[in-house]
Amino acid sequence: MVNIPRLVVAAPSSGAGKTTVATGLIAALTARGLAVSPHKVGPDYIDPGYHALAAGRPGRNLDAFMCGPDRIAPLFLHGAAGADVAVVEGVMGLYDGAAGRGELASTAHVAKLLRAPVVLVVDASSQSRSVAALVHGFASWDPEVRLAGVILNRVASDRHEQLLREALEEGGGIPVLGSVRRSATVATPSRHLGLIPAVERSEAALAAVRDMGELIGASVDLDAVLELARTAPELPDEPWSAAAEVSVVPGRPRVALAGGAAFSFSYAENAELLAAAGAEVVPFDPLRDAELPSGTAGLVIGGGFPEMYVGELSANEGLRMAIRELAAAGAPVAAECAGLLYLGRELDGAAMCGVVDTTARMSERLTLGYREAVALTDSVLAPVGSRLRGHEFHRTVCEPGAGPAPAWGWRGPAGPQTEGFVEGSVHASYLHLHWAGAPELATRFVRAAAAHAAS
Repeated sequence: MVNIPRLVVAAPSSGAGKTTVATGLIAALTARGLAVSPHKVGPDYIDPGYHALAAGRPGRNLDAFMCGPDRIAPLFLHGAAGADVAVVEGVMGLYDGAAGRGELASTAHVAKLLRAPVVLVVDASSQSRSVAALVHGFASWDPEVRLAGVILNRVASDRHEQLLREALEEGGGIPVLGSVRRSATVATPSRHLGLIPAVERSEAALAAVRDMGELIGASVDLDAVLELARTAPELPDEPWSAAAEVSVVPGRPRVALAGGAAFSFSYAENAELLAAAGAEVVPFDPLRDAELPSGTAGLVIGGGFPEMYVGELSANEGLRMAIRELAAAGAPVAAECAGLLYLGRELDGAAMCGVVDTTARMSERLTLGYREAVALTDSVLAPVGSRLRGHEFHRTVCEPGAGPAPAWGWRGPAGPQTEGFVEGSVHASYLHLHWAGAPELATRFVRAAAAHAAS
C-alpha cells in the first residue's frame, strides 16, 4: 500500500474560485520546496495546464466516467509517484456528476475513491451567518465524504471574516483554513471555452500562477492544509502502469503527436500508452514546424483551439500537404475535435489539410457532455461494435457532421446520432477519449503504424 498525503479542493458550485485556490495551493506548496502532484476531476484540459506550471510536473485528470471508477486510485498513484503531497481540484459543485447517473464522476465520487479529505471553497461575498447552513448541508449530505476544511473566498473585510468564522464555529466547527479577500484579484483571461490555456499565454500564464501562489500563500494556513492532507489513509491499490495495459508491438514505429498552442488538449496517459505499446512518440507543433518529423508512420492530433490560429495553420501549406500525403499513403491518423477541424477542407473559410471531406465553422452553440459511443466502422482506433466513453466540448460545427463511414454512434437528446469520419486509415471525430479508459486503442494504433512503416 502507498500513502501519499492528499486533499480535494471542491466548491458548492462552479465559479466559487476552485481553480484559483487549487492552483495557488499547488504553487505555494511548491515554493516551499515540496514536490506537489496536481490533479483535476473530470475531462478538463485547461486547468491542468495551470496546475502543471505551478507544480513543474504534468497535471493529470481523474475521470471516473471515461476511465471507470476502478482506475481512479491507480491513476492517481501513478501520477503522484514521488510526490510529497497531492492537490486534486474538483469539477462543478461537489456533488455534481455525469447527468442522470447519480454521483458518477462527481468530485465527491472521486474523493471517496481516493479516501481523501475535502476542502470546500465557499464564495462568501453575499452571505454571513448563512455560510454555516451551506457548509453543514454539504458536510452532512453524504457521510462517506469527509468535508474537513473550508476556505472562504471573496471576503469583504475583517468584520465580514469574523462573522463568517463565528457562524462556522457555531454550526459544527469545520475549521476555516483560509480567507481570501474580495479585493484580491488574479488576471486569468478567458474566452469562449473558459480560461485561455496556459501554453498560449507563456509569460502571462507564469505571472498568473505566481500571483495565485502568492495570494493563497498569504491567505491560507498552509501548515494546516498539509496537516489535513496527511490524515488521508493509505490506498490499497497498485499504481497504474501503461506497460501493463498494452501489448508491445515490434518495430518501434515513429508516431508524431501534435502539440503547441493550437493543439494543447491531450491526456498525458495517451502518449504514455503509445510509448508502452512500442511507438517512438515525437511531438511537433503545427504552428511552427514546416514538416512532419522524419520517418513518421502514424499521426495523432488532439484537441485545442485551431480557430484561434486559423490563419497561421492555413499558411503552413507545406505541413498541410505533408499530412495529406501521409494519410493518402495509408499511415494511421487519429484526430479528435481540433484535430478533426484541422483535417477538414476548411475552417471558417481558411484552407485546412483536406484529408476529411467536411467544412467547419464557429458556432454560438456550445456542445458539451459525456457520450457513450459505439464504433460504427472498423478503424485504426477501434473495431466495429466497440463501446467507449468519451466527452464532447466545442463551439464549432462540421458540415457534414459524419461521413459515409461514421466513426461513432450514440443516443443524444434528440435521439440516435452518428458522428465523425473513418476514411481509409484516418479516424477523425469530435469525441475526446481518455485512452487509459480503453488502452487497447494504443495497441491497435501502434500496430497500424508498424504495419505502415514496414510496407
